[in-house]
Amino acid sequence: MKKRCLIPLFFALSLTPGWAVYAPIPEEELGQALTVKIGSGVYHDSNIFGGATGEISSMVYRLSPSLSYNSSVSPQTFMSASYDFNYDHVVDRPLNKSLSSHFFKGRIAHSISPRSEIDVNVSYSMVQNPESLLAGVPLNTDQSFDSSQVDFSYSGTLSQRMGFTFKGRNSTFGYDLANLSTQLDRNEFLFGVSADYAYAETTKLLGEYRYQNVAYVTGGALKDKDSNYLLAGFDHAPNEKTLISMRAGMEMRSRSGAPDDDAPYAEITGSYRYTENSFVSAGYVRTIEENSNVDLYTDVEVNRFFINVQHAITAQVFGSMLYNIEPSVLKGRATIAPDQDEVTQRVGFALTYRPARHWTVAGTIDLDITESDDANRDLKRDRVGVDVRYTF
Repeated sequence: MKKRCLIPLFFALSLTPGWAVYAPIPEEELGQALTVKIGSGVYHDSNIFGGATGEISSMVYRLSPSLSYNSSVSPQTFMSASYDFNYDHVVDRPLNKSLSSHFFKGRIAHSISPRSEIDVNVSYSMVQNPESLLAGVPLNTDQSFDSSQVDFSYSGTLSQRMGFTFKGRNSTFGYDLANLSTQLDRNEFLFGVSADYAYAETTKLLGEYRYQNVAYVTGGALKDKDSNYLLAGFDHAPNEKTLISMRAGMEMRSRSGAPDDDAPYAEITGSYRYTENSFVSAGYVRTIEENSNVDLYTDVEVNRFFINVQHAITAQVFGSMLYNIEPSVLKGRATIAPDQDEVTQRVGFALTYRPARHWTVAGTIDLDITESDDANRDLKRDRVGVDVRYTF
């Protein structure tokens, strides 16, 4: 295929600090290997701990420098590395008002031959002021955590039309607070192998198998699980502006200390870049994920719909929007809690202005709403702010 198709969600959903806002903010490309950014901002957060009741609001002042390196170190090898730092001063936060977060990312992509490639991505985060907060945690609880993620893929060809990919992901989560750590610290491992067939110049058909293991540090006999996925789908790039990807099939989940379950799985994504700096992307995911109260619920069945838009209003002004809605079912533990319906929505708006080369100014609005049959998981939160960044 001459046109590169969408990366499946297996690898697309990764840990990314960005501007710590929901709507996409266009980055200035300077065409150089080493890039340094100095950013600062201020925003108002209506619910700094994500509480269902007793919300605490506060002004937050942020300093956010970053350093990134992107370069081809040889004709066959590309390397990138980045470090982002966020320092937040939360004026009305009880106890510790000054919070520091660190984000490290690295990537090496190497072409072994014209028909085979290895790609490795590594990230590590130490987060003290999470962008997305946990639902249903005790009132005004510190949700700081560390996480790591390693993605690996090896792709090659068997013939002119047939190809294959081996891929894997290992993620770890560790929370600072003792009660959250006991409940949520875990390791998630995911492995997949797929075969693809070039049906046409712009279309690939795929079959895929995935295996997932979720292992908790504490209480694994009640919380651990394994999943086997059988999937089929396609990648389609009808032109240089349009990309479509689909995977659908079944997930067979085995739970420790709870009944097993077979459920449909789907991930559909598409994007259209209608000008050089304007695009729209959208998608749907149907899957089973971990939840923030594993004492009451084994996991959560999620239907996730999302749309992401960036539009160049002028050469210096950009508007962007993200909307994400997740109708879900919390799977209750037998004799402890019933299944509960829940809907989570995340909305982000941003207006970005580049008054001069190297300078970027963005006004942002982020909204979080969770409506749940479990009243302790309800959430309303909004963040309104301004960010200024200088890139050199």
